[in-house]
Amino acid sequence: MVTRRALHFVFKVGDRPQTARFYRDVLGMKILRHEEFEEGCKASCNGPYDGKWSKTMVGFGPEDHHFVVELTYNYGVGDYRLGNDFLGLSLRSSQAVSNAREQGWPLTDIKGGLFQTTAPGGYPFYLENEEQPGADPVQKCKLELQDIGEAVDHRTAFGRIAFSCPKEELPGIEALMKQQNQRILTPLVSLDTPGKATVQVVILADPDGHEICFVGDEAFRELSQVDPNGNRLLDAAMAADKSDEWFKKHKMQKASA
Repeated sequence: MVTRRALHFVFKVGDRPQTARFYRDVLGMKILRHEEFEEGCKASCNGPYDGKWSKTMVGFGPEDHHFVVELTYNYGVGDYRLGNDFLGLSLRSSQAVSNAREQGWPLTDIKGGLFQTTAPGGYPFYLENEEQPGADPVQKCKLELQDIGEAVDHRTAFGRIAFSCPKEELPGIEALMKQQNQRILTPLVSLDTPGKATVQVVILADPDGHEICFVGDEAFRELSQVDPNGNRLLDAAMAADKSDEWFKKHKMQKASA
C-alpha cells in the first residue's frame, strides 16, 4: 500500500508582522513552531536565496493531523511577484469571517456565505461562513488541479506542496522520476534544522512546474512536534528584525524578488 500524507503548502512572505496578524488574528491559526536559519537551504526551502531566513509553521492543530501553512521569510526581500499558479486555499469557518470583520480585514462577498480575502503578498483565501467542521476548517487542502486555460506562470512567489512518505520510499521516487525523464529539482538530500531532527527530502516538478516535495515521514514527525514557545520565538524574531528600519534610514527599499 502506497502511503502519502499531505503536510503543508509553502508561501514566501515579505511583511512578517502583517502576515502573522493575518494568520493568527484573522484566520485564527496557531503558531506551531518557528525556526531561524543563518544561511540558505540546500534544497532551496526559502527559494533561490543564500541569506538569513526564517520558517514559521501555522495551522489549526498539530502537523501530525492537520494540513498547515509554512511561511518563509527572507530578511532582505520585501515582496515577491505573484503568478497564476496558486488559485487559493479554502477554510470553512464562521469564526474567521467574524475575525476578519472585527479586524477590519477586507472581505469580498462572492456569493451567499462565501467570502474572498487576501493574505499579505496577494495570496487568495476563501472563507465559508459556516460552523467549523471538527478540529480543522481547512478545505480543498490535499491537492486540487484546475485547467486555467493558459500557461502556468510561477513568477517569484511560487509555492510548494509537501507530502510525507516512509523514508525508504524516497530513493524509489527519485529513481522513477529519472526513468520517466521527469524533472528533479533537488535530488535526495538530508536537511538539518538546528536543535531538531534531520530530515530527508526529494523535490520534484510536475509538467507545469509546480514544486512537489516528498519528505521522510519518520524524521518529519519528530521535527514537526508543536513547540509551545513558537509564538514567543516568532514575536522575538520580529522584534529583533531591524531590517525595515535600516532600509528606511538609508532611504532604500528592500529587494523586490
